[in-house]
Amino acid sequence: MQVVDRVRALQALADSERRAGRRLALVPTMGALHEGHLSLVDEARRRADVVVLSIFVNPTQFGPSEDLERYPRPRERDLSLCREAGVDVVFVPAASEMYPEGSQTSVSVSALESPLCGRSRPEHFRGVATVVTKLLLAAKPHVAVFGEKDFQQLALIRRMVRDLLFDVEIVGAPIVREADGLARSSRNVNLDPEARGQAVVLVRSLDAAESALSAGENEAGALLDLVRAEIAHAPRAEIDYVELCDPQTLEAAPARLEGPALLALAVRFPPGPDAEGPPVRLIDNRLLHFKPEGEERP
Repeated sequence: MQVVDRVRALQALADSERRAGRRLALVPTMGALHEGHLSLVDEARRRADVVVLSIFVNPTQFGPSEDLERYPRPRERDLSLCREAGVDVVFVPAASEMYPEGSQTSVSVSALESPLCGRSRPEHFRGVATVVTKLLLAAKPHVAVFGEKDFQQLALIRRMVRDLLFDVEIVGAPIVREADGLARSSRNVNLDPEARGQAVVLVRSLDAAESALSAGENEAGALLDLVRAEIAHAPRAEIDYVELCDPQTLEAAPARLEGPALLALAVRFPPGPDAEGPPVRLIDNRLLHFKPEGEERP
């Protein structure tokens, strides 16, 4: 496994592999790797000959009051996991490498930045779009793999790649969950035991909505009320948003669901009474498929 920390070195490596006729896959991450990330590596391996995984905690996607400094950075553990998973190249640039002094350019995907997470994190997706653009230009992959847990991010990157004519395939990989259903996230380690126990309310609320839809409830308002009521069972949970939207445009779903709809939610868990630090913000989603009575459900 090669560890590379310079953009030019990664580009040269990619050029060499392409000349040799090998197919490259990129798995962008911010480190603190877990089974969810490793599932992306597995998907990348199925689609390419050479797997490049990037580890870069991107400062431009964090707001001033967010957890940039607190974000876990277990570099040696991450590199060990990459070796075990069969990653071929790990790209670990410094911030100064990705954002040279005097950098002025950013990438914006205007309509998809605004809803959902964009309301409370107004600069987040500009930072995401900018760093992913840089990573695609550095790694020159044929395919890049992202997790579906960050559904808005995935939708935004797909739109960006289409709009900017990138010659790369964007693949979404299914959410990987803990044994109790909580979506795997690098931020889960920041939950105290009480908050960790309550965090399963996210997946329980998604399950409740899906069950209600399967039973014939397709009123968007009723499904959203059901989700909010389920989350209310967790005293520490503070709702950022609970929304039903179009999976492609992220615009609000119709009042009565007639086809696929994304149920997306974000919940914050503030620190306990004897702790300090910012809240831990978790996201999750479920793609719901309403089928009229008499039609087979997926």
